[in-house]
Amino acid sequence: MTSPNLVLLYVEDPARSAQFYERLLGRPPVAAFPTYAAFTFDNGLHLGLWSTSARDFVSGGAGHRSELSFMVDDDREVRRLYEAWTALGVPFEQAPMTAVFGLTFVALDPDGHRLRVCMPDK
Repeated sequence: MTSPNLVLLYVEDPARSAQFYERLLGRPPVAAFPTYAAFTFDNGLHLGLWSTSARDFVSGGAGHRSELSFMVDDDREVRRLYEAWTALGVPFEQAPMTAVFGLTFVALDPDGHRLRVCMPDK
């Protein structure tokens, strides 16, 4: 079976978004073009940032209907990332709170994409 290995986020300005994610993730993009930027993670997942103004971009959808989630080992790491992202000036949609699956928070990228930090489902 083929496994998903790329998450695409549609963005207004790929350069601005790449700069945001480079600061957030502590790594540079592996590709950067005027209408697209990409990051690769140690676990093999890729993150693509695709410009909504690219001539080959086609989408009839509107709004953000998904989240990019970062699952961490424990509550302490959730809190540490919240403090680190706060220091970077990242905006938050949801402060740390305990959900049915544990401690979590939601940040926002420059285009309003939801970035959730939480622990793995158990």
